[in-house]
Formats: sequence, structure tokens, C-alpha cells
Amino acid sequence: MDLIWPSLETLPSFVDALHRGWAPRNVDGAAAIRDALEEIRRDPGGFIGRQIDRLAEGPAIRLPDGSVVPRLPSFTRWMWDGEFCGLIGFRWQPGTPALPPHVLGHIGYTVVPWKRQRGYATAALRQFLDEVRPEGLPYVELTADPDNLPSHRVITANGGVMVGRFTKTAAFGGGEGLRFRIELSR
Repeated sequence: MDLIWPSLETLPSFVDALHRGWAPRNVDGAAAIRDALEEIRRDPGGFIGRQIDRLAEGPAIRLPDGSVVPRLPSFTRWMWDGEFCGLIGFRWQPGTPALPPHVLGHIGYTVVPWKRQRGYATAALRQFLDEVRPEGLPYVELTADPDNLPSHRVITANGGVMVGRFTKTAAFGGGEGLRFRIELSR
């Protein structure tokens, strides 16, 4: 499995994953699929371009509850093993490790269901940490639901340590979450 930059050439495999029921967000699956397919239908090149938005020039972000918030600088890489297997993304505020309350963590990832339990998320996070280090943050934070043991293993295998529990904002359905931190200074 390699991390690749999203491209028009690999977009059909991404679209195929959407049609097979994979959602790019884990909070509002059906809406996330519908939104992505509509965005790609309207402007495939723009969709690809927004996957790499280091200056936060794209449109505001609509959260799962419908509220709209400013976009943060971000970039996304796709997991690829000859076809699309998942994605991993990074968002940050330049000059500070702090995140706004509506952002659960610096890094988020998801693997398509038919490619899980192959170590792809663990490998993707390991590779991705080298790509986020140049942004100068002392650490990154990732979150997971308390019962998402596979995600806990991915994070801890990459040096993550649980630093606390928190209550997710209403935009993300409330409920308890776990916050993990990975130091980047090593």
C-alpha cells in the first residue's frame, strides 16, 4: 500500500468505492457519499484540487449537523494498492497545535471495508507522519470512539498516547471520544 496524491486518473477508483457504500466521513455516511458524488459530478478537477488546500482557499466546511465553519489548511492522501483503499488527511492552524472546537483532531483516516485488517491504516499513518512534520507542530492529535479498538491500535502502533476523554460537540453527535497525541519531535 502506498500513499498517493489524489488525481483525475485515480478518481474513478475513488468513485467506485463511494458507489460500493464507503463513506469519506464516518459521522454521516449516506450524506457524505451523496455530497462527494455530487461535488465530483459538478467539478471533478475542483474536487481533486480541494484535496490539497494548504492555504485554506476552498469553500467553508459544512459540518454533519449542517453548521458551516471556516476551512483550515489541509491536505489528503489516498491509500492505494492498485486501487483506492482509503484516505488519510491532515488539517491544522499555522503556528499553533491548537485546533478550533469543531475539529476533532489533526489527522483523520478511513479504510474501505473490503480492505480492512491488512495493516493499511497503520502503514498510512506511519508514512503520513513524515509528511506532516514539516508544518512545524510539536505534536498531532487524533481522536477515536472508546469502542473503536482497531483505531486505538493504529494510533498506538505509531507512538500515540491517550491524553484524555472528551465529549464530542453536537455537530458530531455528542458522545464520548478519546484523544490521542503523537509527538512529532522524534
